[in-house]
Amino acid sequence: MLKKKGFTLVELVVVILILGILAAIAVPKLFSTSGMATDNGLRTSLTTIRNAIELYNAETGALPGSTDDLPGDLIDYVRGSFPKCDVGNAVTADGVKYTDAAGSITGEATPAMGWHYNKTTGEFIINFNGASKSDATVQYDQF
Repeated sequence: MLKKKGFTLVELVVVILILGILAAIAVPKLFSTSGMATDNGLRTSLTTIRNAIELYNAETGALPGSTDDLPGDLIDYVRGSFPKCDVGNAVTADGVKYTDAAGSITGEATPAMGWHYNKTTGEFIINFNGASKSDATVQYDQF
């Protein structure tokens, strides 16, 4: 008697189900990695600009941005162009909103500028108060 070789319909359905489950688990992990990369890039940009503000202050004895031109004041302290803020859909992603307040500053829900700088305290933040892509419990203006 001749025996046919091959897979049964049940075996094929089981394999397709297993592949579907694996794909359902892998896709969200892939998108989470992209969000973490964006957040880490923003943290690096913040650290770079904050260090440049401190260095400027140490060398000149004053905080930069008094003429509402923080990127211009920091041109000798930042390699390359002033960074863009990749979150918040700001009209001007590399623009800076200036504040003279004595207290802390916060980001906006729909910002016009990507960054927010307090000329009185030297505080520099992301001008967006939406939830972080990598940790929904942290807002971008808290980085």
